[in-house]
Amino acid sequence: MGLQPTDIDKKEQKVLYDYQQRDIDKIFSRLEEFPKKYNLLYQLPTGGGKTVIFSEIVRRYIESTKKKVVVLTHRIELCAQTSKMLKEFRVKNKIINSSVKELDDQNEYMCFVAMVETLNNRLNEDDVELHNVGMVIIDEAHYNSFRKLFRFFKNCFILGVTATPLSSNMKLPMKDNYNELIVGDTINSLIKSGFLAKPVIYTFDVGLGSLKIGMNGDYTVKSSEELYTNMQMQDKLLHAYEERSKGKKTLIFNNGINTSIYVYETFRKAGYPIRHLDNTNSKQEREDILAWFKNTEDAILSSVSILTTGFDEPTVETVILNRATKSLTLYFQMIGRGSRILPTKPEFNILDLGNNTARFGLWNAEMDWQSIFRSPDFYYDNLVGDEEIERNFKYVLPDELRREFENSEDIQFDIEEEYSKTKKFGLRSLTVLENSIEQHAKMCVQNSEDVFDARILSRLLDQDIEYRVRRYSYCISKSTKNYRDWLEEDYKRKLRTKINQLFMEN
Repeated sequence: MGLQPTDIDKKEQKVLYDYQQRDIDKIFSRLEEFPKKYNLLYQLPTGGGKTVIFSEIVRRYIESTKKKVVVLTHRIELCAQTSKMLKEFRVKNKIINSSVKELDDQNEYMCFVAMVETLNNRLNEDDVELHNVGMVIIDEAHYNSFRKLFRFFKNCFILGVTATPLSSNMKLPMKDNYNELIVGDTINSLIKSGFLAKPVIYTFDVGLGSLKIGMNGDYTVKSSEELYTNMQMQDKLLHAYEERSKGKKTLIFNNGINTSIYVYETFRKAGYPIRHLDNTNSKQEREDILAWFKNTEDAILSSVSILTTGFDEPTVETVILNRATKSLTLYFQMIGRGSRILPTKPEFNILDLGNNTARFGLWNAEMDWQSIFRSPDFYYDNLVGDEEIERNFKYVLPDELRREFENSEDIQFDIEEEYSKTKKFGLRSLTVLENSIEQHAKMCVQNSEDVFDARILSRLLDQDIEYRVRRYSYCISKSTKNYRDWLEEDYKRKLRTKINQLFMEN
């Protein structure tokens, strides 16, 4: 059952839902058992209301213990949002930012909200000394920057909250800093209860063989930019949008500023309303761009990670992952930007152009967070590798394209089976691609009135051609990117020639 207007009104009045109240009670049971020197981690999906939950915890904790609370965030925007939410729960609080050098007025407040780096600097410089603090709450606790502050709060109850209890640094597992994990409702449960929108997922085959892994364990920006800025990938992105999201409010995530700028130019030239946003934009520019995005019905916003946290725009109808990532946290954060529900938005689209769904599983699949928390190395070691993902991918002509070839009964072509025939009968391996070209050419001719129409139609087969060439390269154990690129160009050239030949024969 979805949210009704009365439910939304209640939420604005900060009435807690059953699952939120249940989790708060669990957390307070640990507080009663371990009032200090205990580190507890709490997991709840993006959109489940973590800020609402810990704001109520702050209110109740201060009321019952008369001790102070410190809430830590890693971004300035989150400080302001958290402070505002606390005030809605009638918790008077003070933000400790770069302009706060001393806390002469700290007796006036029972709660402080601070960025981790700012507070760390103040405490290290002995400029600030916080008195009577009993609890520290860490938002987005998977970031490792918070660890440096633990030594200042040795006698406190520390509560970390996150959607993904997996450290951003695999060498620093969260189990080393937290005694226990409490797991909240699942994504599927929140969808069924009407608190999150249902995902409709589309995956697009992308060869990631050229990507390189950096020191942080994720794909490097440089190798990502080289892949995602090329014309073929830009065309694939544009076609994916036009097939699955045209006219919908769309958020595109990229790995690299240059990629995002290329995306902006590609969509702008195609006549679509799009803006680009990255961390080099001024505060005013960011506000203007986000206001435009909010108020433009079919707006497209291309960004670079900046909107993964602290950004809440329920009108987003499609999230496009125009990047690959090895970070489970980032995967959940990006998709979570589209999961906010509205009475007119029970579903949202996910367009995956980075094989992320194959790597991590469906966004709304059941996750064993307890096992991931206890054995993160085991989780990392068992992630599906890119080569295995690519080898197992099966390309299927989308329904929209299939209709363009409705006069052709046979559109399937098994590269591996054809290659086995060449080995069996002693034929050249290139016979496989020649037969594939023959079939593609017939498909184009069967569904066109003249050679010009057929050539235009052949361009719709680019993804199928890419897929077939990759399968062929696996068969002959020669799968370098340069070789595949050459094979694709040669394939398309021969396809045009074959189309001409077939029309001449007719």
